[in-house]
Amino acid sequence: MAAAKAGFRRLFSISTFTSPNIGVFPQKAEPSMNLFVSGLSKRTTTEGLRDAFAKFGQVVYARVVTDRLSGYSKGFGFVKYATLEDAAKGIEGMDGKFLDGWVIFAEYARPRAPLQPEPPSPSTQSWESPPSSQ
Repeated sequence: MAAAKAGFRRLFSISTFTSPNIGVFPQKAEPSMNLFVSGLSKRTTTEGLRDAFAKFGQVVYARVVTDRLSGYSKGFGFVKYATLEDAAKGIEGMDGKFLDGWVIFAEYARPRAPLQPEPPSPSTQSWESPPSSQ
């Protein structure tokens, strides 16, 4: 009976579970002219995104990322302003605001991590010719 209690206690013990990283958030991105916009509606278009952010400064580039098959928005996009001041105004003016009926979030975009080339697997790489049968 004692062994069963110990096993039961161990099964539901907090120490047996790994704790999630609660309260650990990615670092804020450095201020830049590029903004990451999330929370977009599927109806939001690139032109709609550009028009909404153009109220706060000169937009150089805007793009809603879309699904290849459906053509609908994936829910996020990017906006690039001409100056840092315009980008700051864009965040201040659009973060937490409604666009196409949805609350959107705007923040400075983090730079993309460089892609690491995958090493070739040994099974797919063959440098030797197959043995010939005589």
